[in-house]
Amino acid sequence: MVSATEIWKSTSEKLAAAQEANAEALSAAADLVLGVIRSDALVFTAGAGHSLAAVAETFYRAGGLACVYPLYHPELLPLHGAQHSTKTERRSGLAEEVLAERAPGPGDVLVVFSTSGVNPYPVELAAGARRRGAAVIAVTSRECVAAAPRRSATTLVEEGTVVLDSLVIPGDASHPADGPRTAPLSTVVNAFLWNLILAEVYDRGTAEGLDVPLWRSSNVEGGDEANTALLAKYLPRVPALR
Repeated sequence: MVSATEIWKSTSEKLAAAQEANAEALSAAADLVLGVIRSDALVFTAGAGHSLAAVAETFYRAGGLACVYPLYHPELLPLHGAQHSTKTERRSGLAEEVLAERAPGPGDVLVVFSTSGVNPYPVELAAGARRRGAAVIAVTSRECVAAAPRRSATTLVEEGTVVLDSLVIPGDASHPADGPRTAPLSTVVNAFLWNLILAEVYDRGTAEGLDVPLWRSSNVEGGDEANTALLAKYLPRVPALR
């Protein structure tokens, strides 16, 4: 029987490897986010299927950035229809429908989470954002992209201004090591990479005197008051904060 210590060691090693492999890209991603804060623009975040867990991690979260606009379509969430969500992610044209409602532009940044990085929705979303002048941070797996069947003219790796490689292997599973079948890692690694960006943005931003807009937990003293000020600032631009 596998022990918690074994799983912890394996996962921590993979997280450390992802941090080391992405050192330069993480700094470049932090540069883009800091640019958003300096210009009072927005960080848009997007994903499909289980990559929406990473989008939820970026939005209205204690300790998270307040200047985040989540791009979302309910048909992309497995809870609203598992098989249908897969078909929806593969439907060309949906990204433009979502961007028609609200799209990032010059000064904004789009963060797209997609481990496979080949389906039309994330790829076309990134391409559409770049056409509109926004930078794109692609959080994906180069190995998964290389192994997956092509479903778009390009891949998320090709469309990213900055590419963060989760190092997740094709199939996402991590256990057992000699033939992975379970214990998928993409959600854990995506959240870790995002937190590394947040930490660098905070450290560098505060060092240069920037007011980094961060949500507080509503369950700590002063949290509601701090969040009220942020809601007053961002609700007019981020309707999902209602």
